[in-house]
Amino acid sequence: MQFGVESICRVLRIAPSAYWRHAACQKQPAFRSLRAQRDAGLVPQIQRVLQANLQVYGADKVWLQLNREGVVVARCTVERLVRQLGLKGVRRGKAQRITIADPKVPCPLDRVNRQFMANRPNQLWVSDFTYVSTWQGWVYVAFVIDVFSRCVFGWRHSSFMHTDFVLDALEQGLYDSKPGLTHKPSNLSKS
Repeated sequence: MQFGVESICRVLRIAPSAYWRHAACQKQPAFRSLRAQRDAGLVPQIQRVLQANLQVYGADKVWLQLNREGVVVARCTVERLVRQLGLKGVRRGKAQRITIADPKVPCPLDRVNRQFMANRPNQLWVSDFTYVSTWQGWVYVAFVIDVFSRCVFGWRHSSFMHTDFVLDALEQGLYDSKPGLTHKPSNLSKS
C-alpha cells in the first residue's frame, strides 16, 4: 500500500479511530451496535418473507407476516430495512406518464418569475393539466384559473390526452371573461 491509513484519513478528514472501529466491526460482528446486530438478524428474515410471497409484499405486509410468525419488530424498522435493501413490493395499477419531453423544443419562458399575484381580474391567468385515475380508466383534466378571483374560467376533461381539449378550456376561459360577464366560477357540470 502506497499511503498509510493515517495519511488517507487526514486527506478525507476522518478520524483514524473511526476507520479502525469500522474495520474491527467488519471483522467481529460482536463489536457492532445492538441495532446493527438486530438488523443483521432481521435482513435474512425479511428476504425470506419476500421470497416466499413472490416479492409482491410491501413493508407493511412483511411486517405483519413477521409478527404473525412471532418475530417482534417495529413497522418502521421493517420499512427502513426494506428501503436499505432496495426492495419494493408490487404496486397496483399501471404507472401513468403524461409528459414526454422533447429535448429539441425550448422550454417556455416564465413571464411572471413565479410571482402568482394579481391586482385586478384578468390580469394573470394560470392553467394546469392533470390526470385522475377512475374505475373506468384515466381521465385528463385541463383548467384555467384567474389568479385575482381564483375562479375557474375554463375547464375540460377527456378520456384521451390531446391538445384540443386543453385549447377548449382556454377558449372557454376567454369567452367567460369577456367584458360585461360577471366573474363567477364555471359550472362544473359542463363537459
